[in-house]
Amino acid sequence: MTDALKRLSEEGVAIWLDDLSRKRITSGNLAELIDQQHVVGVTTNPSIFQKAISSGDGYEQQLAELAARKVTVEEAIRMITTADVRDAADILRPVFDATQGQDGRVSIEVDPRLAHNTTATVAEAKQLAWLVDRPNTLIKIPATKAGLPAITEVIGKGISVNVTLIFSLERYREVMDAYLAGLEKAKAAGLDLSKIHSVASFFVSRVDTEIDKRLDALGTPEAKAARGKAALANARLAYQAYEEVFSSERWAALDKAQANKQRPLWASTGVKDPAYKDTLYVEDLVAPNTVNTMPEATLQATEDHGRITGNTIAGTYEQSQAELDAVEKLGISYDDVVQLLEDEGVEKFAASWNDLLKSTEAELQRLAPSEG
Repeated sequence: MTDALKRLSEEGVAIWLDDLSRKRITSGNLAELIDQQHVVGVTTNPSIFQKAISSGDGYEQQLAELAARKVTVEEAIRMITTADVRDAADILRPVFDATQGQDGRVSIEVDPRLAHNTTATVAEAKQLAWLVDRPNTLIKIPATKAGLPAITEVIGKGISVNVTLIFSLERYREVMDAYLAGLEKAKAAGLDLSKIHSVASFFVSRVDTEIDKRLDALGTPEAKAARGKAALANARLAYQAYEEVFSSERWAALDKAQANKQRPLWASTGVKDPAYKDTLYVEDLVAPNTVNTMPEATLQATEDHGRITGNTIAGTYEQSQAELDAVEKLGISYDDVVQLLEDEGVEKFAASWNDLLKSTEAELQRLAPSEG
C-alpha cells in the first residue's frame, strides 16, 4: 500500500468521491472513506442516482411512504435524492467546518432536461438549495450556453455552484467569467463573498475516448502516436486558463472582498481504455487548489498503486498545446469534438433522468396501497 491519497491531498488536490447511494450512507462506508481514504467531498449526477435507486437498496420504505401519499414521480425523486444529499452533507459537515467551507461538499444537479432553459435552471437551483437546506451543498449547473447566465444569477444570490459538463477551453473561460460576474452581483447586493464557493467540473476521459476513436479511424502512424494525449493536454491548458483568470485585476478586486477562487475539478477521471494506466487522470493532473472526483474503482487503484510525484501540470503548457495542435493537423476538429461531447453529456444525463422517472414510477405503482 502506498499512501498516494495522502500525498495527493498534500499536493493540494482535494479527493472527492464520484458516487452516492443510501447503502453507502447507512452502512458507514462513506464515513469510512472520509476517515481512511482522505475523501473530502462527494459528487452526484443523474446517472449515479438512477443506478442507486434502481438497485432498490435502502429505498423501499421511503418509496412505500411516498406511494401512500400519492406524490408525483418527480416529487418522489426529489424527496429521495435530496434526502441522500442531506445525509451525506451531515456526514461531511466536520470536513466543511475544518476547511472553512472549501471541502466537505456534496453536489446535486438541477433536472438535466432544463439544461437549455436559463429561467427554469435558476428556479430549480434555488428550490434544490432550499430543499437540501445544508450550507455544504453545491448545486450543479451544466455549462451550456443557457447555463452560463444561470450560473451568474445563482452565484449572485449567494448559492454555491458546481458547474458541470465543461469540455472546451473557450467554454471554461466563459464559466469563470460567469462566476466572477455572479460574485460581482453578490458583492453589489451586500452578500458575504467568503461564504460563496464554486468548482468548475472539467471533463477528462471522454475527450480521449472521442478523439482516440477518430485517430483509430485514420489508422496512420501519426494518428497512433497521438492517442491518449488530448485529454490531459486539454485539462492542463484549462489549469493555465485558471491561473490567468485568478491572477487578473478583475479577480484582485473580488479577492479583496474575501471571495473564493473557483477551483478546477477534474471529472470523468475513470480510465475508459484498458491500454492506459488506470490512475492516468489522477497522477498526471496534480496541481494546487484542484479537486479530483473519482469513481470508487479509481480511488482504490490510486490508493493501491498510484505514484504521486508532485505537481504534474506545471511546465506542461507548451507541450500540451503542441499535442492538441497535432490532433487538429490530422484533420480532427477540436471544436467539433468538444461540442459533440457537451451535447452527448446533456443527452446522457437527461436519458438517465428519464430512466429514473420510469423505474421510480414503476416502484410507486407496485408499492401503492390498495384502495379501501
